[in-house]
Amino acid sequence: MDLSLDRYLCPTAILDMHHPAVIRFAGAAVGSIEDPVDRAIALYHAVRDGIRYDPYAPFYQPEHYRASYVLERGRSFCIPKAALLCTLARVCGIPSRLGFGTVRNHLTTKQLLDYMGSDLFVYHGFTEFYLEGKWVKATPAFNRELCVRHQVPPMEFNGREDSLFHPFNLRNQKYMEYVAYHGSYDDVPLADIIEAWRHTYGVERVQSWIDMMERGEDIRTHNFASEEVIAG
Repeated sequence: MDLSLDRYLCPTAILDMHHPAVIRFAGAAVGSIEDPVDRAIALYHAVRDGIRYDPYAPFYQPEHYRASYVLERGRSFCIPKAALLCTLARVCGIPSRLGFGTVRNHLTTKQLLDYMGSDLFVYHGFTEFYLEGKWVKATPAFNRELCVRHQVPPMEFNGREDSLFHPFNLRNQKYMEYVAYHGSYDDVPLADIIEAWRHTYGVERVQSWIDMMERGEDIRTHNFASEEVIAG
C-alpha cells in the first residue's frame, strides 16, 4: 500500500470507523464479498437506499456527521451520507475521502427553496474511493424512492467510473449543474462548510436553521419526501 494513502484508511475526529454499529453495518453490507470494487458498490447501495435523503437534518455539530449518528437517525443530507460511506469504506480496507462541490439544483421543491433562499447547494458532498489505482467519485445522496418521486434516474456506481449528479431528469428538464469544486479532504471540513454557508445563505438564515433544529422543528415541520418538485 502506498504510504500516502494511509490517512485515508484511518479514523478521524469525525469519522468514527471503530464504532460497533458502524462495523456491524459495514459487515452486513459487504457480507462475504472480497473484491474491493464489489465491496465499494455494495456499500454505496447500502448508504444510498438505507439512509433517506433529508436536507433538513442537523448540520452544525461534528456529531451530526459521524457515521454512528447517521445510522441511528436513518436519514440525512449529502455530506453526512458521504461521510458515512467514506467511514464504511475505511472499515472495509478501501482508502476513501470526501469531495465537495457547489451545484445548482434546477429541480427542487418550493419549501426547500424558501428554506435555503437559493437554488445553490454549497459544499455538496460526495465520496471518493481509491480503487484499482485511481480515485473514483460516488454520490450516495438521493435514495431510490426519492429519485422515482422526482422523476430522476437513481444514481448508479460501478466502482470504475465517477458517479455524479445527472444534468437532466427523465423529462429532459435541467436537473443538477456543477458550478464549482472545493477539493478533497480526509475528514469533514466543518468550519469551512459553515463559513461558506453563512457567506452564501446569510448569517441570520443559517442561525435560524440552527435555532429551528434546537427546538426540534426539523422533525415536526419538514418532510422532504412529501414536497412537490418545481422546475427552476
